[in-house]
Amino acid sequence: MESLASAARIRRGVVRLNRRLRQERGDGSLPPSQLEVLGHLHRHGPATPGEVAAALRQRPQSLTRVFAELEAEGLVAREAGTVDRRQSVLSATEAGRLALERDMAERDAWLAGALASLSATERGVLELAAELMERVADTETPG
Repeated sequence: MESLASAARIRRGVVRLNRRLRQERGDGSLPPSQLEVLGHLHRHGPATPGEVAAALRQRPQSLTRVFAELEAEGLVAREAGTVDRRQSVLSATEAGRLALERDMAERDAWLAGALASLSATERGVLELAAELMERVADTETPG
């Protein structure tokens, strides 16, 4: 039972911090769904729509509109695949990378200011927690 209480407390903290980070995004920022796709392409490089959807744990049909919007805004380029010319490959453009970096910079600036109120030890704990949360997020659970 203690592990469930611990999980709930961690979830609440993550949800509250995520909500606050979303609030710190500037006017004209991209929608979260577009940022998620751009972020994936930025971190992992070019990918097919199916690969992006699988990595984001969504169905490709759910992201069709997002891909089209990003392409129309010049933030993502779509090219024919080299192995299968019928399949498209998406990649972030320079404008997409800049939009993503601008969005991250706004939130990082707020977070850096908030972290400044913590001790060096507390900041170190949060850095370790961030690494662990990344691992947990990548964990496949049976079921």
